[in-house]
Amino acid sequence: MANTDEEYRQFTLPLLPGIPADTVLGVRTPVLRKLAKEYKHTDTAAAFLQDLPHKYYEEVNLHTFLLAYEKDFARYMEELEKILPEVKCWASCDGIRNPILKKHTDELLPYITGWLASDQIYTVRLAIGFLMAYFLHEAYDPSQLAMAVSVQGEEYYINMMIAWYLATAMIDHEEDVLFYLRNDRLNDFVHRMTIRKAIESYRISAETKAYLRSLRRKGPFPADAE
Repeated sequence: MANTDEEYRQFTLPLLPGIPADTVLGVRTPVLRKLAKEYKHTDTAAAFLQDLPHKYYEEVNLHTFLLAYEKDFARYMEELEKILPEVKCWASCDGIRNPILKKHTDELLPYITGWLASDQIYTVRLAIGFLMAYFLHEAYDPSQLAMAVSVQGEEYYINMMIAWYLATAMIDHEEDVLFYLRNDRLNDFVHRMTIRKAIESYRISAETKAYLRSLRRKGPFPADAE
């Protein structure tokens, strides 16, 4: 409560659709990360991590930031599964990371497979985000793209993450992504947004961007993505 910022709260609320206004305090993310660093591995943090469910949006974020200091993979996944049901917006979801996951991709993949079948929007989004964060280099396999694009539906925050993932994957795995674009394997929103994000990337060549423009579908772009 001592770190609340009403001006920042008012700025943040429109960015968090679906989050009740009375559960947002207005604490800036750098402050939450500083608190996590200060309290990591303490009895206070341990008690907080077990005090579920949380009331405030910032508590959920602080929870995941504290978990990022967990060095035991099995323990981390056990605790992550407990907090996932409370992740109710993109901002909480996209802040979930832990460096140890890079060393445990074989063990992580079954979790991702399970999360992709979830009926919870941000559990699915996290699965795709983890594919993007941890599986585009040494742990990459083309089957992972198929896993992501197999998720069907009209959920904006899932489709946006699929497009972000595909556009990022194109940097090192261009032909694999182009297969889906050339062969109309993506829904209209994901197809258009993948091309848009790839064209915006400074890591994709001008030649490839020109080719991507030729793969654009006709028709107006979804208004909510402008």
